[in-house]
Amino acid sequence: MQPQKVRLGQILIQGGVLNQEQLDRALRHSDQTNCRLGEAVVKLNLASEDQIALSVSKLLGIPLASRENKILSPEKTQNLQSVIDERYARENVLVPLFLDENTLAVALAEPENVLVVENLRLMTGRDIQPFIATKTQIMKIIDEFYGSSGTGLIDKVLSSKAENPSDGSVSEDVDVSDQRLDLDKMVAQARGAQVVSLVNAILKQAINERASDIHLERYDERVLLRFRIHGVLYERTPPSLENFAAVVSRIKILSKLDIAERRLPQDGAFSLKVQNRLIDMRVSICPTVFGEKVVMRILDKGAVELNIEKVGFEPRQREDFLKAANSPHGLIFLTGPTGSGKTTTLYTVLTKIKTPEMNFMTIEDPVEFKLEGINQVQVRSQIGLTFAAALRSFLRQDPDVILVGEVRDQETAQTCLRAALTGHLVLSTLHTNSAIEAIVRLVDMGIEPFLLSSSLRLVAAQRLVRTLCSCKQAYRPTQAELDMCIKESMLPPPTDTSRITFFRPQGCDRCSKTGYSGRVALYEIFYVTPKLRDAIYRNSNDMALMRKIVEEEGMWNLRASGWRKVLQGITTAEEILSTTLSD
Repeated sequence: MQPQKVRLGQILIQGGVLNQEQLDRALRHSDQTNCRLGEAVVKLNLASEDQIALSVSKLLGIPLASRENKILSPEKTQNLQSVIDERYARENVLVPLFLDENTLAVALAEPENVLVVENLRLMTGRDIQPFIATKTQIMKIIDEFYGSSGTGLIDKVLSSKAENPSDGSVSEDVDVSDQRLDLDKMVAQARGAQVVSLVNAILKQAINERASDIHLERYDERVLLRFRIHGVLYERTPPSLENFAAVVSRIKILSKLDIAERRLPQDGAFSLKVQNRLIDMRVSICPTVFGEKVVMRILDKGAVELNIEKVGFEPRQREDFLKAANSPHGLIFLTGPTGSGKTTTLYTVLTKIKTPEMNFMTIEDPVEFKLEGINQVQVRSQIGLTFAAALRSFLRQDPDVILVGEVRDQETAQTCLRAALTGHLVLSTLHTNSAIEAIVRLVDMGIEPFLLSSSLRLVAAQRLVRTLCSCKQAYRPTQAELDMCIKESMLPPPTDTSRITFFRPQGCDRCSKTGYSGRVALYEIFYVTPKLRDAIYRNSNDMALMRKIVEEEGMWNLRASGWRKVLQGITTAEEILSTTLSD
């Protein structure tokens, strides 16, 4: 057994993080899957990364580096990229922090691994001051620190074309209105060195900037390229009109789509590897009056942390959701618009309740991320594999927990209900504006109120709001903001309002001057109590009555959840007012 595994295991036992039985289980998993011991402990839900890091820090006297204490922030003026290259940093999960004379400070996920520390000393020729940090935070810092050179990749490719226009460039436009296509010419253009480099630059820059979607569209006189970052679209340097058709053809080739078809919508997908991360791209192409519009959804599993503590639940909400998710049978519905993070929330809950003793099955369209230990099925309507058809098959597969990507019709809703009534836990999503509206929608779909009331365990709604960067600026709220917050937060009125502080975005290099970094979910989570169950049975269309009941039971809506995030300094009043509606 590797010495560093033995040492870390001893530290975790001494720190009270694990007992011997848990350590043996983690060691077996580590050997079987060839992963680090710390990763095995986290995967088996025996402890969190933060608990491991804190224990190692206390027992070995190694200082802790994190985003929160501002230590996990590499010094940008000391050219640390040349001291430790990106590949070595990723392979060994470490990042340089700063140079102090002949001492190099380095954050490591495993500072107890003396071999890595010694190799760093020999490689850099400097004394090493180790800090401990979690793997998740280190990998994010590596993306930001080494990936910063990725911004502007498109401009570099375009400027290199201007300097050397004959280097594989595409000089002729393909007329969109021309029905006679020279396919050989289009394929040659799409495979030209300049177009390949340009598409690669667009993809890499979007990933480095943590975009969720890439929009490429053509108008009469120009091409528009936009990245959706934290829910907002930002313009980037676009390809030229001359290159547009070739760039679209290149994307079609990657996605295995028909490059000759420009009159009908097409959907495809492809995968790419960037900085040792496998990233899935979902591609949608739609014909417009000026040409084809391309939208690429970036599905980066490494950028999504399925941690129940970090999705945005308030303590009461997390308790209610997990209580429903641990029920042996019943229905759980999560509602919200497209792109509001519903799938991520459901994946997080599944990951939390997953055990080897249970059979988990999902039917999705599409499968966003592949989860270990969960049987996932992709909808294929063209061959008859619909949500309802897959669900009927699932019931013969001895499932314990079923996730249905979306309930779109009466047949799927009734099959979900049948599964819940026959002893299965079913989680699914609906497109409604609030949690209470989901109950009305299900009844409108033909679900009998007496069956729904007996099977429904929890109904929730979700929205995403941008979170403030650490450069945020404090201010005293106006009287109007203060009155609205006190009225709508559903918290006890404060005795001293002069101590209430709000924050506004400021902007720095870390957040690209936007003032925001990342997003967090707002929830309204209504656990079905006996009183609410009776209201569903007797008055399933009376939303006002049901909302009054949940408020009396101490549950709160999206707007109240948002104000709590404002009071915690996580987001701004403007964000929650633009995202949620007042009742």
